[in-house]
Parts: sequence; C-alpha cells; structure tokens
Amino acid sequence: MTAPSIPAAICAALWLGTSAMALAQQARIDVPMLYLRQEVDLPPVLSNLDPQPEDLGLAGAEVALKDNQTTGSFLGHDYALTVVSVAPGGDLAAAARDAFAAAPFVLVDGTAADVLTVADLPEAAGKLIFNVSAGDARLRSEDCRANVLHTIPEDAARTDALMQVLQAKQWRKLALITGPKPADQAFADALRRSAAKFGLTITGEKPWTFDTDLRESTMAELPRFTQDLPDHDVLLVADPTDDFGRYVQHNTWLPRPVAGTHGLHAEGWASVIEAWGAVQLQNRFEAHAKRDMRARDYAAWLAIRAVGEAVTRRNTADPASLRGFILSADFQQDGFKGRALTFRNWNGQMRQPVAVVNDRALVTMAPVEGFLHQRNETDSLGLDQPESKCTAFGR
Repeated sequence: MTAPSIPAAICAALWLGTSAMALAQQARIDVPMLYLRQEVDLPPVLSNLDPQPEDLGLAGAEVALKDNQTTGSFLGHDYALTVVSVAPGGDLAAAARDAFAAAPFVLVDGTAADVLTVADLPEAAGKLIFNVSAGDARLRSEDCRANVLHTIPEDAARTDALMQVLQAKQWRKLALITGPKPADQAFADALRRSAAKFGLTITGEKPWTFDTDLRESTMAELPRFTQDLPDHDVLLVADPTDDFGRYVQHNTWLPRPVAGTHGLHAEGWASVIEAWGAVQLQNRFEAHAKRDMRARDYAAWLAIRAVGEAVTRRNTADPASLRGFILSADFQQDGFKGRALTFRNWNGQMRQPVAVVNDRALVTMAPVEGFLHQRNETDSLGLDQPESKCTAFGR
C-alpha cells in the first residue's frame, strides 16, 4: 500500500517557507549603535517654566530604535542601542574609546568641540558618526569631518528660514538684542548673515546687560531698554539659553513682532507640526517620553532612522558601504515634513525643511515658496556649497 502523495502546491509552499527561513537566518545582520552624550551643568535661568528634559535627544533615539526594530524583525536585522553619558567635566574621549569597540554607528550629543573630539580619535576611523546637537557652521565648513553627518539643522539654516519668512512678509527693517554669552553672540552672527543674504537691514543693535530678576520689573525695564532702538518692523532676539528673551515680547517700547530665539522662531522640529503624518510621530513620542518632541529629539530620531533605512535598502551593516549610499542620490528618508530628506554629499548635512513657528502654531515650513535654488530648494537654507570651506568630502 503506497503512502498518500502530498499535493505539489503544499510541497512548494513548504519549500518556499523553509527557504525563506534559511535565507533570513543567513542574512541576519546585527546593527549595534551608540548614543554618546556629554552632560553639562546648565546655568540658572530667570524662569523655571521650561526645564530641559533629562532625556532630551535620547528619547528620540529610543523611539527610532523601536521603529527600526519593527522593520528589522521581518528582515533579520537586529538593532541595539548602547547609551554612554559622560558626567560634566568627565573625559569624553576616554569614554568614546571604550565604547567604540562595540558600535560602528555613533550619535554624538554635545558641543561642536565634543563632536570634533570624538570624530578625530584614531578609534573613530571607519565609524559613521551623527551630530545630533551642534548647529555650528564650522562643523559644516572648515572643521567638517568625512566621518560625520549632521541631522540637526545648522544654525544658519534656522536663521535663513526665519529671514525668508520676514522677507516674504516684507518686514525688512530689523533691530537686534544680543545676550552676553558666546552662544548668544554666535546666534546673533547667524542672524546678521541671514539678514544680509536675504536683503534685510538691521537698523540698530543693543547688548543685553541686565542682571536683575525681570519677573518683577518687566513692564518697567523692557520699554526703557528698547526705547532708543531705531524704528524697525521686527525686533530680533539672540538668547538661545533663554535668560531674558521670554520677557521681551509685549514689553517693547514700539508695538512690534519679536523673532529670533523667541516669538517667531525657526526649529528643526516643534510640537505644533501636525501635517504630513507628523501627528503619528508626535503621538508615538509622547507615549514613550510623556512629553512633546523637541528639535534635538527629532535629530536623534532622524539619525537612527537613517541607519535603519540604509541597512534595509542595502542589507548590510558595513559603515563604509552605508555612508556611500546615504550620501548618494539614491538615498531618501521620510521625515514627516512634506518632502523626502537627503544628505548634502559635500559636507554631510541633512537637507530638511525648517519649521517657522510661534508657541502655538506652525507659521510655515521653509524654504518659503519663491525662494528657488538651482539644485535643491532646501539648499537655500544654510551654507550652500560655494559658501562652505569643507574639503573632507572631496567635492
């Protein structure tokens, strides 16, 4: 008596299933990533309304890791994230050396000097590093590094976005208040550069020299402070550390809009972005972190997702191969901003729209309509290739 035959279709299905499982096992790829954070002692500010979250940046990386793991589970790609936090004043270089052995993909959350410290280590050779926090122009110009990509927008892209909006509204006469800290001075320089780039005039400037508590004297001090500024359409504020800027709006001598770091401002990401499917990302982030997503969170999310997109497309975790793909015209990334995101292959900066917002709403997403570019409209934001002194990318 012969055994009953198995239908050919079932045999084929069993063979395909077995082959698929074998292929998945053969193609299993481990993708270890490192989040390297230099902690800092934050200076006291005049208000405690907006404390900096302890997981700023890191929370975005954790949400992106979950996104990568969801896709990777079907493809045999195993994503893991190691977090190394260096205490204020600690040895970042030593921590990076110890951690580099475990991960070819590294997110650096620190200052421009921190990014360069990590990128220039001998152990960084062959690694792919993502700058997720420093907007300094020099990292995209004379101090660029071939092993560093940038998912945080450069400061110049944010100030360019703001000036495009002001020019489109024909608010062309500006005044500027600048804080005393190096970060304030650097942002003021970016504002001046962007104003000149888009044909706006800064009619007058004043340094912020007060050291009093404005919570009790705002209505008395601010009008007097701004009274002698020349006539202007918009008052710019350069106060990225939030020492005084929150008190300027609605307390000026002239009734004028405030922009810059306060009032109307430009960010890589903001909680008021709701179009283009952004609510999905915002909801996932809020469920994970129990707070709104901020620009540094978004930059870290982009970096982890860029690795995931590249590994998915190329089916490899080799950093050199993935770097070449990420910088090529074939790479595109969805960033919930209405257009595909790419990287500039001449300085490693991710091209991305910049949100111009107030505290309650999205005003527009720059580049603003009408500001064109011969290669890519987002290259109208920040240092363009002829302006950059970056030579590390060989372009």
